[in-house]
Amino acid sequence: MAEHTILVVEDDSTVRELLKYRLGKHYEVYTATNGKEALDQIEETIPDLIISDIMMPKMDGFALQSALQADKNTRVIPFIFLTARADEEARQQGERKGVDDYITKPFDMETLLSRVERLLERIDMFQNQLDAEIGRDFSNRLLPDHTPDIDGYELDFHSESRQQGGGDLFDWTETEKGTYFLTIGDVMGKGLRAKFYAFSFLSYVRGTLHTLLEESTSPAALMGELNDMLLNDDVLEDTFATFLLFHWDPHAHTVTYANAGHCRPVLMTPDGATVHEHSDLILGLEEDITFSEVSLDLDPGTALLSYTDGLTEQHTQEGGMLGEDGVRDLAVDAYDDASSIQALLDGVLSQSASDSFEDDLLVVWLKRLAE
Repeated sequence: MAEHTILVVEDDSTVRELLKYRLGKHYEVYTATNGKEALDQIEETIPDLIISDIMMPKMDGFALQSALQADKNTRVIPFIFLTARADEEARQQGERKGVDDYITKPFDMETLLSRVERLLERIDMFQNQLDAEIGRDFSNRLLPDHTPDIDGYELDFHSESRQQGGGDLFDWTETEKGTYFLTIGDVMGKGLRAKFYAFSFLSYVRGTLHTLLEESTSPAALMGELNDMLLNDDVLEDTFATFLLFHWDPHAHTVTYANAGHCRPVLMTPDGATVHEHSDLILGLEEDITFSEVSLDLDPGTALLSYTDGLTEQHTQEGGMLGEDGVRDLAVDAYDDASSIQALLDGVLSQSASDSFEDDLLVVWLKRLAE
């Protein structure tokens, strides 16, 4: 399918078919013979650009443009008038109505194609700027502005957002007993759609945690509730997410977690690192799943690394991906560094085929300080 769609509104069949043929080499083109037909077409598919004659039966070009201007969903569609009326009054009337260009018949096809290309490039530029701004806003809302400050512990995170990336999220919630739930996830998909669903998903997670923590602090039980929520909610029913849910008790020095298809955490000690094998099905796939959980002791000097797949899927200079083993080895190298996350990221990039990360990236590092 062509990248851009153009609606040609023209009652002269010869001109209409000529435009459809020439523009159709570069864009997806559909046609209407008058303004009324055009409005019916637009109800089905909103085009990226409209090329319209002025003098037409049933509804002329000015009436069509006025109808589009009155609707918030169509008023920003770029509009080119193509007409035999070359007088200045018609041109001024078109300009007052917000028409983007005005070409008189007979017209030079190459000139028309050039102006169409220019307008569509302008659309792409504005859309990219808007997407980037909205994407940054969603990304910021998927992350906390600070982490808990607990004696004897360091909890830090790092996030990098790419416009083409998806919905990486991280959050924490304190319980009444002074323990914490850490939530780390990756909503399937790319770009703004994934970020929107990640934002909606995180809102549900927060609400679910606040409600269910009165009954249970089991990550596995809470994960089951989140899975049911995804399957039964009309907005999020087609949303799939990998998810890590940690219950961190800094007083007992333990972490209990449930893993729904997410990158497996790495537990590091002065003696080395272990990738924990535990992982259940991702959220939103099947009903009535029973999730399991694992408890870990956080001895002095122990660190727990969690991350999203932007780390493991980074391409290396050898042509493959860094992978789980590569992350584990680089985590060991970064373990004693004063800025462990930055040391880890620097290590990844030192082996990468590019000098920057290719996808959205989230890294969370929890460490119990040595006594």
